[in-house]
Amino acid sequence: MSGRIPSRWEERVAADPAHSTWYVERFRALTAQGTDIVGEARLVDAMLERGSRVLDAGCGPGRIGGYLHRAGHVVVGVDVDPVLIEAAEQDHPGPTWLVGDLAELDLPGRGIAAGFDAIVCAGNVMTFLAPSTRGAVLAGFARHLAPDGRAVVGFGADRGYEFPQFFADAEKAGLSVDVRLSTWDLRPFTDGSEFLVAVFSRAA
Repeated sequence: MSGRIPSRWEERVAADPAHSTWYVERFRALTAQGTDIVGEARLVDAMLERGSRVLDAGCGPGRIGGYLHRAGHVVVGVDVDPVLIEAAEQDHPGPTWLVGDLAELDLPGRGIAAGFDAIVCAGNVMTFLAPSTRGAVLAGFARHLAPDGRAVVGFGADRGYEFPQFFADAEKAGLSVDVRLSTWDLRPFTDGSEFLVAVFSRAA
């Protein structure tokens, strides 16, 4: 761990130790208000058969993985922030929640030897990575996908990771883009889109 590169999220938490708790309480408050915070999970659920194996990559406090578990899927959630994982365990029991670095993703023996049917990476997680680890994270996604599995990644523009570079990195990592959208509710992607939702499969 000594040579590990901290993510931008970890740098933010180091600068403001209360940030993780604020983030948890923000989503708890939105849930209490009845706000729809699981649109990403509904899109992923629509792609899957019941009982599919799902990796929630950068799961945060568990809103997406928790929904997918309740929908009948086998979910593993990974996040680098132990405060967020603790909240996921409290608020969304059932999935396997793990503290871990996506750049070092290695999940043998978790009941997913054949790979995940879906990997979801939402919430701007890609933009919170250390830039030098992005390729490793995407390669980890490709490595952990089942042969017919798909990875769904969403993040906003103007957050330090340009979309063309992301697609180039994904291709280099062994992912082939199947669908490009501008929202989680399936609106088409254009050159002027301010958000990207990309669906990938493993490259042949």
